[in-house]
Amino acid sequence: MIGRRDFLRLGAGGLAAALIGCDREAGKWPPGMQPIKWDRDTCVRCNMVISDPRFAAEMRGGEKNTAFKFDDIGCLVFWLRDKASQFPWMAAPATRMWVAEAADMSGAAWLDARQAHYLGGRLSPMGYNFAAAAGAAVPGSLTFEEMRSQILARGK
Repeated sequence: MIGRRDFLRLGAGGLAAALIGCDREAGKWPPGMQPIKWDRDTCVRCNMVISDPRFAAEMRGGEKNTAFKFDDIGCLVFWLRDKASQFPWMAAPATRMWVAEAADMSGAAWLDARQAHYLGGRLSPMGYNFAAAAGAAVPGSLTFEEMRSQILARGK
């Protein structure tokens, strides 16, 4: 929030620029998604800093609309498995999950994690090595459930 001293120092032009910057940042995130603070937020499962916009993921839901952030889709997959009894709402269809589209280096393209398709063989932060893509037309891509099964079978 801009205080009185900041307002006086910025003047009208500076204030307008600050507000425009906030607008651009707000448009990067899908409705309901909590913004990820790159290089500051940490993955709820592995505690690594979330720094690579190509592999980040987020899940949000439950009575308190709780948000969990991940540095790798594999961390989200294991979090779903490991915390299902603690957070039964995670299995509900109303629970929202997003994954970054790997082709977008800016961190501005987010996909519904259940609808995205996944490409193996990518070097991801935690070594699960799947990247999300928007279309099913990508040869060799997997659905969310196929990717999930492969990650769980591999373990970690």
